[in-house]
Amino acid sequence: MAITTKLEMRQSQSLIMTPQLMQAIKLLQMSNLDLVAYVDAELERNPLLEKGESEPGGAGEIGDAPASDDRPVQGELVSTGDEPQAGDWMESQLETGSEAIATRLDTDLGNVFPDEPGVPSSPDPAALKGGDSYKNTSSSSAGEDYNLEAFVAEEESLVSSLEDQMHLVFSEPADKLIAGHLINSLDENGYLFLDLEETALQLGVSLERVESTLAILQTFEPAGVFARGLAECLKLQLVERNRFDPAMEALIDNIELLAKHDYAALRRVCSVDDEDLAEMITEIKALDPKPGSVFGSSLVQPMVPDVLIRRSPDGTWSVELNTDTLPKVLVNQTYYATITRNARNEVEKEYLTDCLQTANWLVKSLDQRAKTVLKVSTEIVRQQDGFLTYGIEHLRPLNLKTIADAIGMHESTISRVTSNKYMATPRGIYELKYFFSSAISATVGGDAHSAESVRHKIRQMIDAESPSAILSDDTIVKNLKHDGVDIARRTVAKYREAMKIPSSVQRRREKRARS
Repeated sequence: MAITTKLEMRQSQSLIMTPQLMQAIKLLQMSNLDLVAYVDAELERNPLLEKGESEPGGAGEIGDAPASDDRPVQGELVSTGDEPQAGDWMESQLETGSEAIATRLDTDLGNVFPDEPGVPSSPDPAALKGGDSYKNTSSSSAGEDYNLEAFVAEEESLVSSLEDQMHLVFSEPADKLIAGHLINSLDENGYLFLDLEETALQLGVSLERVESTLAILQTFEPAGVFARGLAECLKLQLVERNRFDPAMEALIDNIELLAKHDYAALRRVCSVDDEDLAEMITEIKALDPKPGSVFGSSLVQPMVPDVLIRRSPDGTWSVELNTDTLPKVLVNQTYYATITRNARNEVEKEYLTDCLQTANWLVKSLDQRAKTVLKVSTEIVRQQDGFLTYGIEHLRPLNLKTIADAIGMHESTISRVTSNKYMATPRGIYELKYFFSSAISATVGGDAHSAESVRHKIRQMIDAESPSAILSDDTIVKNLKHDGVDIARRTVAKYREAMKIPSSVQRRREKRARS
């Protein structure tokens, strides 16, 4: 067959990732906080977009949507009402301003000439009894009120507390420079993970001077700060309490034995009896392993669910979106028509047209995102009805393909929907990905068990064991097979380690120590 060149015409369909489609996919996998931030940025960028909820007292302002009892739903294209003419608006503003000035003059003229007869020079006692706060005359005439937030005490941080102590202890500028660098290098728990040799080279001082400065800083409050490890942190606190004797020093040097509850080895190392060792361990437990955490830290953002699950009166489950997490965006079509008529050239018209297309697509994307999240959540609830009704032991094995086939979507779409989304159920708030678990086969033909339910059974067995009968991994395997779960010993060990449950030897030591 000869190789020749020829022209062919073919007609085919293919999916092209347009910028709008990429935006829709990006919105789909955003959390509620990221979505609100993204929409706020679009509201600032696009003049045709505005928030759906009407601001209180905003009626009559330019660009506001008309007040209505029917609130717009997510994704609906809404046009605002007619805008007032510029001349009428300015006239109304001038009238309002004149009335305000007259009212202000009637109110404040009594304070202009306090020496005139008939005008009191002090606040009216009746007004004070009425609960009105006293305002300074000069501040009132200037139109300024006290800002109560300016008098609120600022929460003291670890750095500010240490800097106050530093200025009282150090007098040399070089020592203050070294101390300030070390203070700013602390983590939120008060630990110092810093190479002192590199720090000395960076600051241009000797290593001995950095170490001597650090030794002084380690005497600051709270006790235990500037430690370079847990053992040193505990040592500093014991020194501050005058309890760092040779036996306690040996215990701190072998702190890993305490973590393993190997009390026999600790008695030999510290050369103490059981009673003295128990007292030493009690003192260690009274110390603070994170001394810097006593100061204020960054605020923790609360978890807000995207989907709400409730039991209906007929016994079924009601699935609805949390509308508080859904930003409501409107497209001002009237404003678009007004400014388009006044456009001066084609460049402005093209810009406005692009803004309108972007706004319409954003509203449609938000609506499609909400519908997809609701559709996926409804199918998850249908698949995991046993978990919602009876508990974690009835959690079914589930994968993305099962949900995708049930609702007619691709697995990648399901994966994006379940990322960073949370569901509020009668049993708590769970991430949507929590309901997807691998399957573990049954021993005799029955239904497969989910990995999460098996982990729950393992934890229940270990919590119920007695100090005289600690369950080994082999014993747990036998008990699970008796319950119909076919599982290997290495899988049990993997699940146990993932749940941070120690081995049978360590658990035996712990429970003997407690008893």
